[in-house]
Amino acid sequence: MKKKSTTVILTIIGILVAAYTLYPFALVLLNSAKKSTDIVSNPVSFVGTSWSQFTENISKVVNNNNFSFWSAFGTSAVITIVSLVLLALFGGMAAWVICRNKTKWSTAIYMTFIASMIIPFQVVMLALIATFREVGNFVGIKMLQSIPGIVFAYCGFGGAMTVFILTGFIKGIPYELEEAAAIDGCSPEGTFFRIIFPLLKPVLTTVTILNGMWIWNDYLLPSLMLGQNGPVKTLPVAVQAFVGSYVKQWDLILTAALLAILPMIILFIIAQKQIMNGMVEGAIK
Repeated sequence: MKKKSTTVILTIIGILVAAYTLYPFALVLLNSAKKSTDIVSNPVSFVGTSWSQFTENISKVVNNNNFSFWSAFGTSAVITIVSLVLLALFGGMAAWVICRNKTKWSTAIYMTFIASMIIPFQVVMLALIATFREVGNFVGIKMLQSIPGIVFAYCGFGGAMTVFILTGFIKGIPYELEEAAAIDGCSPEGTFFRIIFPLLKPVLTTVTILNGMWIWNDYLLPSLMLGQNGPVKTLPVAVQAFVGSYVKQWDLILTAALLAILPMIILFIIAQKQIMNGMVEGAIK
């Protein structure tokens, strides 16, 4: 009887937590099917919601010349995919070298990665923009208002957490596997890409999802590096097109926000099994 009561209480708590978590998404979904006047009048009411209004709002967002939905979507996709590939590749190599080279330098580098996770982005953002501008002028590569520049920034900011998580996972991989590969004549590069990197698949799935959600939904860094009126915009930055000084098109703002978060929801639904397996196996390691 006591066990049953505990189960009921935990179920109720789980339902309340789920409702609290899903409430913002439900509010966005509800108001994306309403007119702006209805949203301002009562954002939590079902009055004014209709399927025809929902499709009309989507059509206005997708076909809006100021918003450039498909251009912003493509930019976000390119930045996210390239950043994730580079983070997985270079983060894995850095973590492996730090784990297998037990020197003062490797320890110092690892502690530098850890320390960089503590520094808030807001502290360095102004200095970052000035530095990127000077570096771009020095090397002749445009670092601001360009995809290569923001990808480089994401690799820098996401590298610390990636290396931290992968280092803990690699410590659990038996060193005998690498010794056996070396005896068979495998080079260090071959050992990493043939032995170590395939074993990182579970934890790389977790790291990729965490970094992917952050990069896709990020607003502050793209707004600083790409600018509000620059030629390159990500989806979160492009939504600003519907926010005026005096008039805010709430129906289009919320519809655009819904379209922006849908890819992450679809990705999670498709890959939820791999995500959970990666989190569990990473925790066990």
